Amino acid sequence: MSDAAAAVKIVMIEDDVGHARLIEKNIRRAGVTNEIVPFETGSDALAYLLGADGAGEACRGQQILVLLDLNLPDMSGLAVLERMKANIHTRRIMVIVLTTTDDPREIARCYDLGANVYVSKPMQYDKFVQAIQQLGMFVAVMKIPEAE
Repeated sequence: MSDAAAAVKIVMIEDDVGHARLIEKNIRRAGVTNEIVPFETGSDALAYLLGADGAGEACRGQQILVLLDLNLPDMSGLAVLERMKANIHTRRIMVIVLTTTDDPREIARCYDLGANVYVSKPMQYDKFVQAIQQLGMFVAVMKIPEAE
């Protein structure tokens, strides 16, 4: 990855520690060296992304890619996605949804809420890593305007 792509921070929201390790292992195996910030709950991830006050200023100016599991212990990943996309400062963050379901209605709901990629687990890791690399490069080369 280029230096610009390396600046993209990966926020991984996955409650299953084994899955999280496997995801990170495969990301690293593909040569992606970006910082990975892990969260096991949706509320902890939202506190990080939106800040203590919930305003979303915490992530302003950062290039972030979110890996989001839909089945979290404290809230649904859909609720996390909805809150992110409803905030003016976090709505342009790229989101890859990772989940065990392949229900077409759930997939459609994720895309309707603003997910960029939907990957079912168990996943084809080469396609998953390729999606991360492509979105990371996209985030790095695109200058996303800040919200007013």
